[in-house]
Amino acid sequence: MGRSGWQAVDRPLGFWDMPITNPYEDLPPTAFWRSAVGQREPQEIASLWAAKFPIARHDPIITAGSCFAQHLGRALQRAGYAWHDAEPVPLYLSEGVARNYGYGIFSFRTGNIYTVALLRQWIGWALGTARPSSEIWADDERFYDPFRPNVEPRGFASEEELLAAREWTLKAIRDSLASASLFVFTLGLTEAWRSRIDGMVYPVCPGTLAGAFDPDKHKFCNFRYDQIRHDLESAMELIHSVNPKLRFLLTVSPVPLTATASSQHVLVATTQSKSTLRAVAGDVAAERRDTDYFPSYEIISSFPFKAVFYEPNLRTVTREGVEFVMRSFFAGLPNADVAENATEPARVAEPPSPSGPSAAGDTIVCEELLLEAFTKFSG
Repeated sequence: MGRSGWQAVDRPLGFWDMPITNPYEDLPPTAFWRSAVGQREPQEIASLWAAKFPIARHDPIITAGSCFAQHLGRALQRAGYAWHDAEPVPLYLSEGVARNYGYGIFSFRTGNIYTVALLRQWIGWALGTARPSSEIWADDERFYDPFRPNVEPRGFASEEELLAAREWTLKAIRDSLASASLFVFTLGLTEAWRSRIDGMVYPVCPGTLAGAFDPDKHKFCNFRYDQIRHDLESAMELIHSVNPKLRFLLTVSPVPLTATASSQHVLVATTQSKSTLRAVAGDVAAERRDTDYFPSYEIISSFPFKAVFYEPNLRTVTREGVEFVMRSFFAGLPNADVAENATEPARVAEPPSPSGPSAAGDTIVCEELLLEAFTKFSG
């Protein structure tokens, strides 16, 4: 951009006669707030992302992470990209029932992986660098996996069945990581609960989906920047030990916390959590050639968008918001040819009833939503 492209603003006397040589002189309009954001309606803000590396349709892509990651995986499928389903739906299950049992949501049947610590834990178990936990929750002669309690809503019939199913998922993770070209991971939370006995990280607080909370056995933790970055880069290096060519695409979920155990107001806790995750993802992507960052968090939650992409509860992302995120993603891919229905989002699933799962159809599965059921307050 030369001088003729600048906005007319007051300049010091003689300003236009001064020789100008600085890094801002020829930057594109997207580098300036006024032209890129201030003079545009929220839906007109564009060119938010350009892929660091090409993503070919035939590249095997695996997805994992928090609830919002499910939108990206589904959009890739609809657009004809090679999204890899390492644990296909059994032939005897309908699609709706299968989703209630954790099939077709992420590339492997782990349920939501909200924290980077839990991601590293799953990767370590799958690749044999860490021993899987022996902890099992039992209730009414049914058995629940503490590390993915929602994949069998009615529980397993025996401990042996539970451990065999987990081993199958670990094999699916192992095989997927060895053959994939791209791993898309959405960072969701910094808050988690851990075992005081062996330090294992749970996806949800014991006593919510299953199990029983015991303060002598379970402790709250709120992971900090250094811990999260260490876990993320450790997980990446573990993955590269079996697949050095695998690339990573990081995103941060724009969905606020359902509840916080940090003693802070949930709004303050959400801001701290998402800011920390965004800083980690951005720094790792900036320093690694094999890692990119896609700004789904900014597209939905940053203030220029004026919360237009949230439902009235200011937590659930609207259909229009998801569509805008997906359009921004595919627009940033070079030569992307996207089907019309590729950006169509899924519905958010209601928490499962105590009586068991139902065929929910094309829904987003979010275990964290169940925390809302434990509030003592109405309104």
